[in-house]
Amino acid sequence: MVSTIVTFIFVFGLIVLVHEFGHFIFAKRGGILVREFAIGMGPKLFHHRKNETTYTIRMLPIGGYVRMAGEADEEVELAPGMPVSLVLDENGVVIKINPNKKVQLPNSVPVEVIKYDLVDDLFITGYENGDETKEKRFEVAHNATIIEEDGLETQIAPRDVQFQSASLGRRMMTNFAGPMNNFILSFVLFTLVAFLMGGMYQNSNTIGKVVDNSVAQKAGIESGDKILEVNGKKTSTFNELSSEISPNANKKVDLLVQKKSGETKNIPVVPAASKENPEQGMVGISPEYKELSLFEKFKYGVTETFANSLMIFKALGNLVTDFSLNKLGGPVMIFKASEQVSNSGFIAILSFTAMLSVNLGIMNLIPIPGLDGGKLALNIFEGVRGKPLSQEKEVMITMIGVGILLLLMIAVTWNDIQRFFIQ
Repeated sequence: MVSTIVTFIFVFGLIVLVHEFGHFIFAKRGGILVREFAIGMGPKLFHHRKNETTYTIRMLPIGGYVRMAGEADEEVELAPGMPVSLVLDENGVVIKINPNKKVQLPNSVPVEVIKYDLVDDLFITGYENGDETKEKRFEVAHNATIIEEDGLETQIAPRDVQFQSASLGRRMMTNFAGPMNNFILSFVLFTLVAFLMGGMYQNSNTIGKVVDNSVAQKAGIESGDKILEVNGKKTSTFNELSSEISPNANKKVDLLVQKKSGETKNIPVVPAASKENPEQGMVGISPEYKELSLFEKFKYGVTETFANSLMIFKALGNLVTDFSLNKLGGPVMIFKASEQVSNSGFIAILSFTAMLSVNLGIMNLIPIPGLDGGKLALNIFEGVRGKPLSQEKEVMITMIGVGILLLLMIAVTWNDIQRFFIQ
């Protein structure tokens, strides 16, 4: 169980960290203020503030997020009549705002808010020390911070550093950067797997190794031979010939074999039943193993990322034509899969992480409001239309999308719990 938990945290944490770092770094490059970079969801366990960003680790390891200035769901609201405490610099300019009654700031000035603007004019007016006879105006620094309800200190969001103030191109790149980073991570991990293994089993019909005293050896099959047909069905890959032989435990099978010399022979065999699964037939052969060159190792990273992408697109197409919750999986299913790969070694964990990373990248590009693909769709609409949707409409569309995604996530998670723990 411990190894499963460690594997799950490593796999899920890495793909989320890399995804969110994509959004983070391109937001920074685009002049957008990132107020919080969070790994995990729910209550915060740890936080550290550096420059204008607060970095947090939160309790539930089921995701993460980047809070950018100007996002409607991340603003800290003040209100007339609200008591706050203000920390001033030597020039009397506000550098910290504390509306949180649970947090006490030394050397702060108590103020009852009358009016405020933390976006354009950057000021707070109010009654200082309860003196309602005199209204006082406080200028607010551009990089002032504010204490949130849970005690987190984040920077205020003046208009010039808000997401919508960046150019359309920079906003599109910021939205796309998360999935892009997942594709890059997948390529890096698959390439690393190739380097660690040194070579790869080839999915061809050429025999790599023949087990001593096996059915294949007794029938005269040798390393380097090619199995062209199984029971008259052509087999060009090892997967194909394996799938044709496997269902025929203790049944006669006719193989068309091309010997290393070029001679073609019909060889009948009777696959032996596997000890683990009596219904599975085996003849005692393994695929050809090939050492990879430096170029081939990098090529493997590209081809495996591409192949996994195609598999996901096929799965999405199948999901559309024949929808079932059993074809979807959430954190619970990833946890169960982590249980299997944790016992298969480090290379298996890397391959699993690479597969999940490209999966997350593609799923996030689906044009559903609330996902990166939905945000990119709104960006494209803005480019075609020549102006963005009103913030109210965009928020409404996003909230509808998020609501649908939350309901789907709850349904998928409950379905996974039933499949893996209740049955």
